[in-house]
Amino acid sequence: MIHDFDTIQKTFVTAQQKMKRIRACTKRPLTLTEKILFTHLDDSEIPQVDTIVRGKDYCNFYPDRVAMQDATAQMALLQFMNAGKQRVAVPSSVHCDHLIIAEQGEVADLATANDKNAEVYNFLSSVSQKYGIGFWKPGSGIIHQIILENYAYPGGMIIGTDSHTVNGGGLGMIAIGVGGADACDVMSGMAWELKMPKIIGVKLTGTCNPWVAPKDVILKLAGILTVKGATNAVLEYFGEGAQTLSCTGKATICNMGAEVGATTSIFAYDQSMKEYLHHTGRKAVADLVETYSEILQADDEVLQNPHSYYDSIIEINLSELEPYINGPFTPDLATPISKFAEVARKEKWPLELKVGLIGSCTNSSYEDLTKAASLARQAQELELDIQSEFLISPGSVMIKKTAKRDGLLAAFEAIGGKVLANACGPCIGQWNRENPEPELKNSIITSFNRNFAKRADGNPNTYSFVASPEIVTALTIAGRIDFNPITDSLINKHGKQVKLQAPQGNVIPEKGFEMVDAGFIAPDDKNAHIEILINPQSERLQILQPFAPWNGKDFIGLQLLLKAQGKCTTDHISMAGPWLRYRGHLENISDNLLMGAVNAFNGQTNSVCNALTGLYDKVSSVAKAYKQKGLASIVVAEENYGEGSSREHAAMEPRFLGVKVILAKSFARIHETNLKKQGMLALTFVNTADYDLILEGDIISVIGLTSFSEGKNLIIELIHKDGSKHSFEAKHTYNSVQIEWFKAGSALNLIAKESNK
Repeated sequence: MIHDFDTIQKTFVTAQQKMKRIRACTKRPLTLTEKILFTHLDDSEIPQVDTIVRGKDYCNFYPDRVAMQDATAQMALLQFMNAGKQRVAVPSSVHCDHLIIAEQGEVADLATANDKNAEVYNFLSSVSQKYGIGFWKPGSGIIHQIILENYAYPGGMIIGTDSHTVNGGGLGMIAIGVGGADACDVMSGMAWELKMPKIIGVKLTGTCNPWVAPKDVILKLAGILTVKGATNAVLEYFGEGAQTLSCTGKATICNMGAEVGATTSIFAYDQSMKEYLHHTGRKAVADLVETYSEILQADDEVLQNPHSYYDSIIEINLSELEPYINGPFTPDLATPISKFAEVARKEKWPLELKVGLIGSCTNSSYEDLTKAASLARQAQELELDIQSEFLISPGSVMIKKTAKRDGLLAAFEAIGGKVLANACGPCIGQWNRENPEPELKNSIITSFNRNFAKRADGNPNTYSFVASPEIVTALTIAGRIDFNPITDSLINKHGKQVKLQAPQGNVIPEKGFEMVDAGFIAPDDKNAHIEILINPQSERLQILQPFAPWNGKDFIGLQLLLKAQGKCTTDHISMAGPWLRYRGHLENISDNLLMGAVNAFNGQTNSVCNALTGLYDKVSSVAKAYKQKGLASIVVAEENYGEGSSREHAAMEPRFLGVKVILAKSFARIHETNLKKQGMLALTFVNTADYDLILEGDIISVIGLTSFSEGKNLIIELIHKDGSKHSFEAKHTYNSVQIEWFKAGSALNLIAKESNK
C-alpha cells in the first residue's frame, strides 16, 4: 500500500519548480541538504536564499507530513484541539508504540497494554478520526520503523514528535524531531520555523569488514562529535563507502545522529533505497523518484571539492573501522572493541553481563535480526549455554512476521531469548526488569540509542552500554562485557573451546517481506463529527488550559528552584518509564519535575530547599509551594540542558508549576525550541563562569524584558541570603516571531488567536 501518493507527486513537482528559482538565486553548487531544505522553504524566502546564514538565520518551512507516537501525541493533539482547526493541513499519523510494557512476551504484554491504556488509545483513535489523521494500533510497530516502511521517501520532509524521527534520513528524507507545538503549527497549515542548520559532511570510504556494522559508524562518530557536537547541524553522508551500506543500515546511522545533537542526518538516493522501496511495496514511488534524481544528490562539484561547501568534514574509512561499544551513562563514550576489555577492567565496570537487548527503533531491521540470529544458531550448534538474559524487540509487524516465517525468532528462542511486542519497550525503560536487588551495580548492553543513567530501569548503578545487534548478541552469549568475539574463544557445555564466526545477514528476505495487515486505520472525512470526550476525573488525560500571557514587566524576585549540576537530559527533567502513563495529564506528570536532576548544593536528586520553610523537599513540591504563594521561580543548569528526547513535557511541566526562566550554559536544540513554544524564557550565560555566582537561597531578577528584542542581552541580578548582590549578562536566541510567542504566553495562544479572527 502506498500512502498519500498524491502528496509525494506534489512534493517533487513543487521541488522541481522551486529548484529553477533557487539555482537562479544561488548560482553555485548545492549540497543535498540544501536542495531538500530550500525546496521546502516558504515561497517568499526563496529570493533571499543565498543570503541565509547557516547556524544563525531562522527560516520558515512547509514539511510534507507529521508523525506522532502515542506518548507525545497525547499532548500534541490536546494542543491541536485548542488550535481551532477542523482538519490537519498535511498528512499526519499516530503510532501506538511507547505505552506497551515488556513483561511476559508479545501476546500477554499487548493484551495488558490494550486493557490498561484503553482510555488513551480510544482518545488518540477518536481524535485521529475527527481530524483526518492516520492511526496505527498498538502492536503495529515502532513509529520510526513504520515510517521507513510506509511513509519515508527520498527528497521529502517530515517532522515527528520524537527525537529519533531522524531515522527517515536513511531513505533520503529530511526527517526532524520536534515538540508537539511544532507539530501543531504544521498540522494547522502554518509554516514551521527552524534555524537553518550548518552542514557537516561525513565522507565514508571503503567497505565494512566482518563483525563491523553500520551502527559502528555512528558509535565512532559519537565519540568524535560528543553529545552536542552536531547541534544545529545536519550530518550529510557521502562517498563511495555510503553506497556500500543498506538502506536500513543508513537509517540506523541517521537514527543515532540524535545522540550527537544533530538536527537530522541524511544519505543521498542510491540503489539500496530503490531496492528497499520496491520490496516494501512502493515501486511507484521508486519510479517517480528516478525521474527527479537530480534533486536527490549533492551536486558533483560539492562531492569533488567538499571542503568548499560543507561547514566541516569528517572522514571515516569503513575498511579500517572496528566494532565499538559506547557507554556507560552516555552515548558518546566510544571505545573500540579491541580496547574495551582493558578499559572496562581499568574503570572497574561490572564485567558480568546481566541482560542483552536488541531491536528497538534503532536496530530492528531484517538485516539486523538475521545477523543476530546467525550467532544464535552458532551458539546452538557449538552447544554454548547463553549466559545472560536475552530480549528481542522487533520493529514492526512486517519485520516480526517475516522473521518468524524465516526461522529467526525460533533461533532466538532456542537459546533462551524472549521475543517482545513490536514496541519500544526496554529502550525507553518500559520493561519490568527482574532484578532482585534494585540498586545492584550491574551491566547491560543494548543495540538501542540512549544509555543515560537510570533510563533503562531506574537504577543509577546499571551500567548501560550500546553496540551493534551482533556484538550485543555475542556478548550476551558469553555473559561478559570484556569478551571480544573477534579474538576470544568460549567454553561450551562439554568443556571444549569454541569460537564464534562473523555473523551473516540478508538485507532483503529471499522470499520478500510478509506484507500483512499491520493494524492501520485510515483517516475518513465521514468521522469529522466525532465528539472528543475527556472524563474530568481521569488520571491519564486532562484538557489543556492556555498559559497566561506575559504581564509586560521584568521578572523581579524569582525564587531559585534548582541549580542543576552536570548532565540534565529530558530524562532528568521529566522521567519516562512509569511516568509515561501521565503524558496526557499535565498536572499529574508534573509531579516528576526535575526529579532526576542533581542539586548542585547538596549533590542529591529530587531534594531542594524550600525558601519559605527552610526544609528540603521534592522539586515538584517546592515548585507547587511557590506557585501557591504566587511566587515565580527559575531553574539554572549547565551544558546541553534538555539533551535527549523531544518530549515537550520537560518544557511544559516547569511552565505549569510557575517556572518563568531556564538559565543554562547551553541548550539542546529541540528543548530550547520547546521552551520558546511554551512561552518560557530560555537564556544562556554570556560568561559561563557566572554559573558559580548563583548560591542557594538566591533571589533572582531578569531585567530588560520591557525592551526585549532580537540580539539584545538581558541582565540577571542576584540577591544572596547575606544581602550581597551580583549581576551579569545573559543572552538569548529569540527572533521577533519567538518574542511574540513569549508575550502571548505560548505559540499555541497565537495560533488560536489567528484561528478565531
